[in-house]
Amino acid sequence: MASIKDFKYKLIKRFFSKEELTILQKYCLRKLDVPFIDGDQSPLAPCWYKDALMNSFLELKIPRMEKETGLKLFKTYAYWRYYMFNSILKDHKDRHACEISATACIHKTDNWPIHIENNWIEMEEGDAVIYLGHDLTHGRKPFQGDGCAQVFFHYVDQHGPHACWKDDLILVQPSDGQG
Repeated sequence: MASIKDFKYKLIKRFFSKEELTILQKYCLRKLDVPFIDGDQSPLAPCWYKDALMNSFLELKIPRMEKETGLKLFKTYAYWRYYMFNSILKDHKDRHACEISATACIHKTDNWPIHIENNWIEMEEGDAVIYLGHDLTHGRKPFQGDGCAQVFFHYVDQHGPHACWKDDLILVQPSDGQG
């Protein structure tokens, strides 16, 4: 079986079941009423790092991620954002802890494709794109809808050079600007 390192990224339809998606949608909308952090990569978009529910799904999705990527994975962390009108996701590559990433659409009021190395991919609610977050430039143009909840699950290859980032516990950041 080919691994993600051979194909770089792919769209996964129905990454979340209908039941999972219903729970996540209700949760995300309610979470907007509590304090959040403000991220540099996407101004105007409240975000949550290592959210307890999202980290639970990060762990629950390991078997699916391993099947889709052809790799044995360690989880690192989950991060989610609620994008609002005119939010952007600046073009970037992720840090080492994001060697294998999935971005999944939980809720959207309008289409908002992500580009990975200038290939535009549209997701429906419940879909995900799995990609090499540390290696591939990705981002989005300004969002024209009212809201979009997107979760990011990050993993590392158990047998790869970034395995030390398991559970996102490295305390000293690499000096190459990728930390």
